[in-house]
Amino acid sequence: MEWIALVIAGVLEWGWPVGLKLGWSDTGALWGWLAFAAASMAASGTLLLIAQRRIAMGTAYAVWTGIGAVGTFLLGIAIFGEAASIERFVFVGLIVAGIVGLKIASK
Repeated sequence: MEWIALVIAGVLEWGWPVGLKLGWSDTGALWGWLAFAAASMAASGTLLLIAQRRIAMGTAYAVWTGIGAVGTFLLGIAIFGEAASIERFVFVGLIVAGIVGLKIASK
């Protein structure tokens, strides 16, 4: 149950950078997107809290931020047209390897 909460928390981490990116325009703040970012932060943090009850804090935090970083990286490419170079994918692959390694090592 805690690992499921942790994965969902990591996915919810994608919401706040996207909300912050979309929450500001040339005309000022877009409050709906900023509220979306805040709600994503709150929900993600709550699920991280639940996950840390049984998963070591360092492992939970590393997996949480890793899922958030990888997902945000992919959303940046898909939604915002950010660079999709081989080098960037290689280094994000190292993050994924770290997440998998932490899961394996936590047994």
